Amino acid sequence: MKAFNNKSVLVTGGSRGIGKAIVKMFLNQGARVAFTYAKEDEAANKVISESPSSKCIAIKSDISDPAEAASAVNKTIENFNSLDILVNNAGIYLSHNITDVSYDDWQQAWEKTISVNLTGPANITYCGAKHMMKNGGGQIIQISSRGAFRGEPAHPAYGASKAGLNSFSQSLAQALAPYNIYIGIVAPGFVKTDMAAKYLKGDDGKKIIAQSPMNQVAEPDDIARAVLFLADENNKFTTGTIIDVNGASYLRS
Repeated sequence: MKAFNNKSVLVTGGSRGIGKAIVKMFLNQGARVAFTYAKEDEAANKVISESPSSKCIAIKSDISDPAEAASAVNKTIENFNSLDILVNNAGIYLSHNITDVSYDDWQQAWEKTISVNLTGPANITYCGAKHMMKNGGGQIIQISSRGAFRGEPAHPAYGASKAGLNSFSQSLAQALAPYNIYIGIVAPGFVKTDMAAKYLKGDDGKKIIAQSPMNQVAEPDDIARAVLFLADENNKFTTGTIIDVNGASYLRS
């Protein structure tokens, strides 16, 4: 029997990159999967076309909007009659180096980044957890970043949002364990995705790749495997754990 047979999963930002890899891996393990996407209809339709139609649905959603965040959870439950696993993957990475940007641009970068990377996941987690509390429990996995620990000088709101996501998640690991809801966090470094492509192909690409002694960056599947590990109910005692998936490019103790 497949590890997630008949489990219902919601993945935010599932039309490409890490999210797409997570969606496909859950589907391959027998789950029913709903995923959100913001704008790219073509990419979302491609994921659906490559998946069993009865087991995968796409939800166009701006997760930074509280109403749309709640709607994404509700649509998942309406389609699958349950929500067992939630993966908050959607995020943005906006450059706003304090030495270069105007005050207006600085404020806009902070507002947008926090709304997508922290407030959105907080709202979706709230809605998902409320359902899980009434239905015996579940697993909630957050995609964080090594940037929460090592600093992001050109993307400070990103680093702060991911550090906030870590703290938020560990707080909920304590609050929700009595309800059989377990929280996991995955913190990748650079991953070979569309979002990272301009950095990996740019002038500093070789330096970024060389940050890992493996002289490579992660593949989306590397992150997806860590997510499925944390989502397995047999691993519930890892609740509150942050798994680093960065090829030893940043080490902490």
